Amino acid sequence: MNGESDIVIAVRHLAAGYGDRQILRDISFEVRRGEVFVIIGGSGSGKSTLLKHIIGLFPPRKGEVWIEGENLLAAQGEARTRLLRRFGVVYQSGALFGSMTVAENVRLPLDEFTDLPEVVKEHVVSAKLKVVGLTGAAHLMPAELSGGMQKRVAIARAMALDPHILFLDEPSAGLDPITAAGLDALIGQLSRYFGITFVIVTHDLGSINAIADRVIMLDAQSGTILAEGRPAELREHSANPLVQGFFNRQAMPGQTMSEVKFYGNKDQ
Repeated sequence: MNGESDIVIAVRHLAAGYGDRQILRDISFEVRRGEVFVIIGGSGSGKSTLLKHIIGLFPPRKGEVWIEGENLLAAQGEARTRLLRRFGVVYQSGALFGSMTVAENVRLPLDEFTDLPEVVKEHVVSAKLKVVGLTGAAHLMPAELSGGMQKRVAIARAMALDPHILFLDEPSAGLDPITAAGLDALIGQLSRYFGITFVIVTHDLGSINAIADRVIMLDAQSGTILAEGRPAELREHSANPLVQGFFNRQAMPGQTMSEVKFYGNKDQ
């Protein structure tokens, strides 16, 4: 994949923070069409903060976010709405509505943003549930589903409007290894068969090694990108001890337990 036409997301010199706290400084990278791009880093490195700014939930303190050649921050009104509909988002909790059935959850974007006939909406819901392996679950309530099934419903809902890009925040959080591996396999299938571009925040090394085409690693201390590349390249060839420590689950030499930065869910 080469050329500007293959770049679907471009983040340019982004800086972000909350209140007096600066979290990210001068972040720049590109995501190519059809790849699985993963954002990794230690606790407090700003992984989720970066994701929230890329999808437009918060304006950055400086910098730009381009989606398929359009400046998300500059887009206004209907132009911004059209741009936002080009991607779907799956939050860590799944964010399903507990009072709605699986089918109603998946159908929600269709009700909100389209005037499709009822029969077409039903067909779309059925098709999306089939894609994520949940045929027959349409009538169930979220509370009746396992954690892995809830994540699959959230992915189906995010795909309802046929977006080009899916953003996933810690998709394997709270899942057992077998269920997480099944979710990784689903992501791989969606990428290969439908050409969906994925941007995923995770700390799960199993998932990173299984699905990531490229990763960027954020550094909590500097607020910048510490490393970028394919997981195997970083794991085997990086000279940076922090990168080596992450990929090999090693604490830095001389660290006490109180000094260790754990790679968990406590990101900002």
